[in-house]
Amino acid sequence: MNAPTKSEVSKLDESTGLGDVKLGTRRKSVKDARLINSNKHKDEEGANDVNQLFPIVHEEAWEHYRTTCKNSWFPYEVPMTTDIAQWPKLSQDEKDIIEKTLGFLSTADSLVANNLVLGIYKHITSPEHRLFLLRQAFEEAVHMESYSYIVQTLGLDEARIFNMYREIKSMADKANWSVKFTRTLSDSNFITGDTKNNQILLRDLIAFYLVFEGIFFYVGFVQVLSLGRRNIMPGACEQIQYIFRDESLHLNFGVDMVNKIIQENPELWTEEFQAEVRGIIKEGVELEYAYAEDTMPRPVIGLNKEMFKDYLHYIGNRRLKQIGLEEEWPGATNPFPWMSEIIDLKKEKNFFETRVTEYQTGGALDWDE
Repeated sequence: MNAPTKSEVSKLDESTGLGDVKLGTRRKSVKDARLINSNKHKDEEGANDVNQLFPIVHEEAWEHYRTTCKNSWFPYEVPMTTDIAQWPKLSQDEKDIIEKTLGFLSTADSLVANNLVLGIYKHITSPEHRLFLLRQAFEEAVHMESYSYIVQTLGLDEARIFNMYREIKSMADKANWSVKFTRTLSDSNFITGDTKNNQILLRDLIAFYLVFEGIFFYVGFVQVLSLGRRNIMPGACEQIQYIFRDESLHLNFGVDMVNKIIQENPELWTEEFQAEVRGIIKEGVELEYAYAEDTMPRPVIGLNKEMFKDYLHYIGNRRLKQIGLEEEWPGATNPFPWMSEIIDLKKEKNFFETRVTEYQTGGALDWDE
């Protein structure tokens, strides 16, 4: 990729909020701040300032941000006494489920944070969406702290757990698949503004939100939360429940952002590009099923790998439909309907019946698994 010209660098600075401050620029109005490439749609007086949050233009992104702020939590608030007592009594298969889930998720949230900070943020020109990205990055840090808290509390081998993505093929395959969608966006020479590069940005957003956060976490979530339904390892499972809730909010935000970009730039959504997106989601389903086979070679706690094939086809269909595409696996059904109930935290106690878990301070949450 060739280095950007001086003119292109100037445009990049302007779109990212690092340009020179120009006196006399008119005030922001609701017609300003497209989600990407706002600098290409400003009027003669300017007013394309990504540093100005108000007045709010993208109400949906602002509401996503406010919803996440109502649901703050921290790992050390969750008691682990029961987990410490239960851990030695678990079967090896049950321990493997927990350890491998921690091993992948700890790496996955780090990769997501890298993508947000190094890749996506600078290419988004909507202040409201940028605000959510900052909040999401904070939540990914909380998640990484949670995995460490569980590992340390249980006295597990930290080096082994956190290096699993380099030792288990299905984890390495998912990580390598995801990193390729960060490299372009993090390249200092990559600039959006033409159809080709705009499609690359849109493609990479779809890969990360709809596949990495919307498919790659789901086998591990089901496995661990199945233990929680049996009151096994309630502290660890409670934290995974919160993480599942957070990731569901990230997914919903990402879906809305993708659809908004398509709405603002319909020329990007060609039949050829839609076929590419369908292929990306199919790849994601295949990679996550390979992970299910790796982590569940035999039935455990009422689960088997065949159930995950049905589940991933069901989830894959949902992801396609969320961006207006037809299902790939007609008739696929959800073998784990209880997953939708688990992320409902508007109760006096969580489903592990360990303590009050009312983090929401107002309003109502809409969950979309």
